[in-house]
Amino acid sequence: MEEKRLKSGFAALIGRPNVGKSTLMNRLIGQKIAITSSKPQTTRNRIQTVYTCDKGQIVFLDTPGIHKAKNKLGEYMVTAAERTLSEVDVVLWLVEPTTYIGTGERKIAEKLADVKTPVILVINKIDTVKKEELLKVIAAYKDLAVFAEIVPVSAKDGENTDSLVEVIFQYLSEGPQFYDEDTITDQPERQIVAELIREQALRCLEDEVPHGIAVTIERMKERKKAGIVDIEATIVCERESHKGIIIGKKGSMLKKIGSGARAGIEELLDTHVNLKLWVKVRKEWRDSDIMLKNYGYNKKDI
Repeated sequence: MEEKRLKSGFAALIGRPNVGKSTLMNRLIGQKIAITSSKPQTTRNRIQTVYTCDKGQIVFLDTPGIHKAKNKLGEYMVTAAERTLSEVDVVLWLVEPTTYIGTGERKIAEKLADVKTPVILVINKIDTVKKEELLKVIAAYKDLAVFAEIVPVSAKDGENTDSLVEVIFQYLSEGPQFYDEDTITDQPERQIVAELIREQALRCLEDEVPHGIAVTIERMKERKKAGIVDIEATIVCERESHKGIIIGKKGSMLKKIGSGARAGIEELLDTHVNLKLWVKVRKEWRDSDIMLKNYGYNKKDI
């Protein structure tokens, strides 16, 4: 009996902030790995997740949104996204279903012109427009760059995402799998836990605070007999005024963040969690190489 030939390869998700890259990746994997929120710059690191099926294996790289950097953290994020383009087998460029093509999209198109990797244009959020509008969007984008394919999807509803996977496999080579079939991500558990806390902060806080926060896990230890994981974490912000907002009146905001984060962490770890949160001020940490490294953004990893 002839052995089935499997395909494997790497696919990068790129696009401007907030187009749904993390939502799409979580949808394709079938598990929440990358955090999501309505605020831009939610993803700060390249996150690898692994999709395995009977056809083979796709390793997805969710990159930070490509944007105009305003500090060292921003530069780090853009470099991480741009470097990925030439390191993968296929690029998925996510855009929103609008005929208006802004400066940000045109800049990405310029960068893709120098890349030999096949580019699939993924028009996300098709659940928000009518079919005839979608045809106008395809017409607006089709000459902007050389696309191997154009695939409309709804990451939120899962519409057409199976077709997207089929298309990706067309551009992968036959070869061995990079990870065991039960591997979902290369992210350490502590890193995902920190990100789940940051996600809740992004969702609960005022617009001016979230960009300036980081989360560090100080302690994470399992009490096996009790079936509980004790986690102590610090939310780092840049200003004293932000600290007050994060803590809230009589600690109400911090409790809200902790409660939401704990639910997500318990789902991830499949156990009860005792979560304690602290807030510290570290002025201008986003422009400090040392602090960026301490909070998990290492230039050597780019």
